[in-house]
Amino acid sequence: MNLWTNVGLALKALNSNKTRSFLTLLGIVIGIGAVISVMSIGKGAQAAITSQIEGIGTNLIFVRAGQAVQQGVGQGAGTAATLTLDDAEALADYQLAPAVQAVAPESQGFGQVAFSNINTRARLLGVTPAYAEVRGYTVAEGEFISGQHVQGRSLVTVLGANIAQTLFPEIDPIGQSLRINQRPFRVVGVLERLGGTGFGTQDDTVVVPITTMLSRLQVSRTSQGARNVQLVNVQAADADLLAAAKEQISAILRERHRIGPGDVDDFNLTTQDDLVAARTQVANTLTVFLGAIAAVSLLVGGIGIMNIMLVSVAERTREIGIRKAVGAKRRHILSQFLVEAVVLSALGGCLGVALGWGLARGVSHITLSGQRLPSVVSADIVFLAVGVSLAIGLFFGIYPASRASRLDPIEALRRE
Repeated sequence: MNLWTNVGLALKALNSNKTRSFLTLLGIVIGIGAVISVMSIGKGAQAAITSQIEGIGTNLIFVRAGQAVQQGVGQGAGTAATLTLDDAEALADYQLAPAVQAVAPESQGFGQVAFSNINTRARLLGVTPAYAEVRGYTVAEGEFISGQHVQGRSLVTVLGANIAQTLFPEIDPIGQSLRINQRPFRVVGVLERLGGTGFGTQDDTVVVPITTMLSRLQVSRTSQGARNVQLVNVQAADADLLAAAKEQISAILRERHRIGPGDVDDFNLTTQDDLVAARTQVANTLTVFLGAIAAVSLLVGGIGIMNIMLVSVAERTREIGIRKAVGAKRRHILSQFLVEAVVLSALGGCLGVALGWGLARGVSHITLSGQRLPSVVSADIVFLAVGVSLAIGLFFGIYPASRASRLDPIEALRRE
């Protein structure tokens, strides 16, 4: 008997017990659908993370202060007051760091922003004019923070898109006066909508001159009295110069901070590639974990296939005896029932692919905290799912098929 004859017999057998076949398929369908939807969402999250990190600028190196330690307990990278505005100015010196194209320090915090009877809590960001170019910020209305604003410690602000919409839903925010931590500020610009980064949305940001931030909103200084910043964004002149830029930055800061040979740095350097790798690893781990949970239903579906095939063998014992009596060999019986199990799992796999694709597309239209949950159903995920379903049918069908092929024809013919 050839393969297509066995496939025809398998479809005929499945059609004769529609309800039983459907219930057996259900486990495979749910398992494959769950695995595809989870892996698609995970792959979409990875693509979104990469896109968002690449969207904040190009050839970036993030310089953070080191780890603060209080009473023997580490407070995490970026908490030590060791990075200053003067450090940022030194990094911008072409003679000292020729591989560096631009430098944009920033100071971060949170505050209450209010206009009239509307108020909201927002992320405060103190920056210099170079920040817009380095981090890819575009002004939709008005202007960005200027050099004069920084020099004069001006009480001006540029609002993120969400903050502007919240505080000024019906009027033009440009030129309006609002309060940040009870201090009056004049709105000079509104940013283009930037979207989320995976850890909140950048559209909830209120941008002010960095000198205003450090002197009026969040006074922070090092032990030597220098103005402290949490992060310095450094843009390398070219992607090929990232390694050279990191070496130059490290050399400058070690000299300025009087760090001796062999001593540990009091700062950390991270590139965009490092961020992508770290966040992608987290996303991969979560995807594998959730996929493993979803795969449990595939195991249940495989056990269901084995169970239904054993029942089928028991019901068709006399048929098997007749086929052996007229000359069918053991391999013919084995292949017949094995193909039947594979056809059953393949049908479940195809239906599961359709279910998983539908679930993934449905999830991609769900919005949480203003952000959509991305999903990417790629060909490799589909082929993997179908391959797994076929392997399950083959694996769980071997025992029932082998049992059928070993039946003694005389004993089988006696069975009622």
